[in-house]
Amino acid sequence: MTIHQLSVFIENKSGTLVKVFKMLKNEGIQLIASTIADTAEYGICRILCSEPTKAYDILKDAGVAVSLCEVFALELDDEPGRAADAIELFASEGISIAYLYSFLLNGKGVLVFRPDDPEKVRKIILDNKLTYIPEKDLSTLA
Repeated sequence: MTIHQLSVFIENKSGTLVKVFKMLKNEGIQLIASTIADTAEYGICRILCSEPTKAYDILKDAGVAVSLCEVFALELDDEPGRAADAIELFASEGISIAYLYSFLLNGKGVLVFRPDDPEKVRKIILDNKLTYIPEKDLSTLA
């Protein structure tokens, strides 16, 4: 029910992001989505890609500060308010969201997030018949 996401710690200077993206490109790894949160000294680039474990190994072997974690990806209808409706279900159960990002893919909204209580989220997804994207299907969407 979860997918793997890379979190890459990148120094805020010219060329560091392109270095990471080129390493993935050279290995034939397709980027599906990425987002960057930054501070004055560094950024955290979160990446969904076609082969997250392979990407993790490549970056780690190259000395890049990277971690691999599990996040949820929900498929939503591309209509105003669908993300709010989904997040409201979790908030009403006291679940906190550490971060989230969203994008449109093939006419559907995709909401990616990391909650503080994954087991509770799994139950809510199943009980409410929300459509989640399994990792095996993520790369076929790109």
